[in-house]
Amino acid sequence: MSKITTLKELYVDELKDLWSANDQMGKALAKIGPGATNAKLYGMLETAQRGIVGHTGLLKSLIDAQDATVKKEHCKGMEGLVAEAIKHTIDDAPQRGPVLDAAIIAQYQRMTHYGITGFGTVAAFAKALKLVEDRVRLEAAVKDMHSSDDLMSELAEQAVNEEAAG
Repeated sequence: MSKITTLKELYVDELKDLWSANDQMGKALAKIGPGATNAKLYGMLETAQRGIVGHTGLLKSLIDAQDATVKKEHCKGMEGLVAEAIKHTIDDAPQRGPVLDAAIIAQYQRMTHYGITGFGTVAAFAKALKLVEDRVRLEAAVKDMHSSDDLMSELAEQAVNEEAAG
């Protein structure tokens, strides 16, 4: 993209970046998920992957609605988070069991928080641009991510962390 000079251009650029971030997180979860031993965690990771697919569809439709080229732009921020997630849950992972489950939750939440801030930012841009429907849809996605993050925190605090503590 040429140099960004308007909020609309920045909005579209950020949507494309988030699309890349979503794709990277989805692929990471597909690699990490099978290591989960807690059945509830495993199910939550599968549900999260479906949510990511839905959020990616939202991003594509919002980009298209701005008459922009519908393609993603590589997100280096998520690239780093994914590299850390793979390192801590696969490459240098704890032994399979509750400690690995705790590591999976930690890495999932780091990536999710990146998504929450990104989607929240573009929702604020949509509000400033008076793109009411975009804002509503993006805020709904943020709410979904917060809900998923809260459920993951509950699982960690009520089961996984206690099991990992031994």
